[in-house]
Amino acid sequence: MWGGRFAEGPSAIMREINASIPFDKALWRQDIAGSRAHVAMLAAQDIVGAEDARAIDEGLQTIAAEYERDGVPEDWDLEDIHMTVESRLAELVGPVAGRLHTARSRNDQVATDFRLWMREAMLRAEAGIEALQRALVGRAQEHAETIMPGFTHLQTAQPVTLGHHLLAYYEMTRRDRSRFADARARMDECPLGSAALAGTGFPIDREATARALDFARPTRNSLDAVSDRDFAMDYLAAASQCAIHLSRLAEELIIWASQPFGFVRMPDTLSTGSSIMPQKKNPDAAELVRGHAGRIIGCATALMVTMKGLPLAYSKDMQDDKPPVFEAAGLLDLCLAAAAGMIADSRFEVARMRQAAELGYATATDLADWLVREADIPFREAHHITGTAVRLAESRGVALDALSLDEFKGIDSRIDERVFAALSVDASVAARASYGGTAPDQVRQRVAEARSELGMDE
Repeated sequence: MWGGRFAEGPSAIMREINASIPFDKALWRQDIAGSRAHVAMLAAQDIVGAEDARAIDEGLQTIAAEYERDGVPEDWDLEDIHMTVESRLAELVGPVAGRLHTARSRNDQVATDFRLWMREAMLRAEAGIEALQRALVGRAQEHAETIMPGFTHLQTAQPVTLGHHLLAYYEMTRRDRSRFADARARMDECPLGSAALAGTGFPIDREATARALDFARPTRNSLDAVSDRDFAMDYLAAASQCAIHLSRLAEELIIWASQPFGFVRMPDTLSTGSSIMPQKKNPDAAELVRGHAGRIIGCATALMVTMKGLPLAYSKDMQDDKPPVFEAAGLLDLCLAAAAGMIADSRFEVARMRQAAELGYATATDLADWLVREADIPFREAHHITGTAVRLAESRGVALDALSLDEFKGIDSRIDERVFAALSVDASVAARASYGGTAPDQVRQRVAEARSELGMDE
């Protein structure tokens, strides 16, 4: 490939450190697609003869069939997927194979291949997110009225509905999905034809190759085109944010599945047992989703650190761009599938959730609000009165609405029997009817909007 400049071949160390075929063989479909588009353009521009172009294209199709059937061979002397394909093409069609590399470099070739692969990865992520969203929305609709404690600081705060809680993750995943869509729009430019760094003197048609590969347009600067990996970092940034959301969801499922909470029973298909404790049902899928988030974030950091000090244009450091992206994409696809399965197939313990909401003084804010609204007491004073009531109920081991009217009046004489209507968990969630609130009617409205966004009723 480049031996004419060198008197000696690479050492064993150089051969090993330089070879990328063990991982970039994953790009073989994209590499062949790019080569077919390139040779078709060369023929259309009369840069390569029609007969030679036809032989090259047929050879590339043969290679694609071989790789689909047998996998990609790993010859480290050929370094990468580009030379692996070109070498096999030469075996199939002879010296004419050498015409394929006219007006291109491995620099623009790999940038094109990688963008094509990343586009598919982004579409997979969006599809995985949509599957999770459908599960969240379906369960939110089912549990629009299911009452559970809402938490701040992991302490009982106010009653909420389970549907409202699940829709919070729907909103997170909406943003996640939009980040991947935005990243796809930004990367919708084709580097092919940028050559090594300066473009080419051949009369190529970059618009034609961009169209053939389903890009919106060619890149506008050859230096940037071959050295840009923003699209990969965009993917990893979006994947990291998505993984953080999945990790938070997984953490809640882990906590809820524990015996002290008992809010959810995880599906057997996404749980494991213990080698020594027969009673155990471990939420391992959720724990692995939580753990994989760290690896995905690490992949993003790895590529950013690799890119941070590189001068224009291409440097060999950029060979290390693909392993973290491939790793993160595989992990994210798996985590999304696991999360969708856990949400769809878990059994929520409705009675236990309600009991926890009733016993956690979750309606204390409702008492304070009632004092403000009905007794015209300033909120800070109402807060103090409510705290006293909670302390009394806690000392007796009962819920707030189990206190008698006399006990309430002993705390503050302005409290009357109307207060009990505000102290049930049902009244509490029903009162939170502001837009985006936890009231069942609000949850149903948000579910309807989400179902429309997802096309679930079409």
